[in-house]
Amino acid sequence: MVSEPTVLSGNIGWIEVVCGGMFSGKTEELIRRARRAQFAGQRVIIVKPEIDKRYDDLKIVSHNATSLPGIVTATADQIVLMTGNAEVVCIDEAQFFDSRLVDVANTLANSGKRVIIAGLDMDFEGKPFDPMPDLLAIAEYVTKLHAICAESGMPANYSQRVVKSDKRILVGESEAYEPRARHCFRPPVDEPRRKKPIAFNQAATGNSTGEKSGKHENDHGSEKGDNAAENIKN
Repeated sequence: MVSEPTVLSGNIGWIEVVCGGMFSGKTEELIRRARRAQFAGQRVIIVKPEIDKRYDDLKIVSHNATSLPGIVTATADQIVLMTGNAEVVCIDEAQFFDSRLVDVANTLANSGKRVIIAGLDMDFEGKPFDPMPDLLAIAEYVTKLHAICAESGMPANYSQRVVKSDKRILVGESEAYEPRARHCFRPPVDEPRRKKPIAFNQAATGNSTGEKSGKHENDHGSEKGDNAAENIKN
C-alpha cells in the first residue's frame, strides 16, 4: 500500500519514507511523487549521495531508467544549504548518508517543507540499515514496497548479495544483488538464482502452436482411420 498525503495545506511540513529491498521500485516511487508535486506548481529539489553513480553522476535514475535531474552531495548537512527555497525535498538512497540525515530531515520538515525519503531498510545481512530505522520512526507517512523474489516469485523484501564481499556498503545492480523472499534469503552471500525473463505473449504463442500441432495430428489420425475403414469396406 502506498501511503502519502493527498492534501497540501499551508506552511506545514512532514516526512514521508519509501522503503524496501533492492528492485522494489523505491526510486520509481520517489520520482512519481516528485513529478506530481512539480505538476502542482511546487518547487522540487531532488538530492542523492555522491557515492551513487550507477546510472548517472547527477540524475536520479530508477532501475527502469526513469530519471529526473538531481543534486549530488557528500554529506547530509549539505542538504539544508542546497534546498533553501524548495517546497518539496526528495532524498534518494538514504542508507548511504550518515546519521545526521535524521536531524536534517526534521529540520527541513519543521521549516515547512515536504520531505520525501527513499532507501533500503535492510542491508545484505538482513539487518536494519542506518539511518533508515530512525527515519521510519520520525516519519508521518511510511510506504514499504516489495520486489519479486528471483527464486520463488513471491513478494521479496530482502536484498540477497550474490558476489563475494563483506563490505556493508557495496553499490551495485543485478550483477551484485537480487531480491529474495524470507524463505529464500541466505545471508551473507548466495549463488544467483535469477531466472531468464520470458517475453510477453510467448506462452500464449506456444500454446497456440501446440493446439495447432495437436489439431493437425488429430486430422492426420482421422484421415488414416478413414482410409483404413475404406480398405476394410472394399
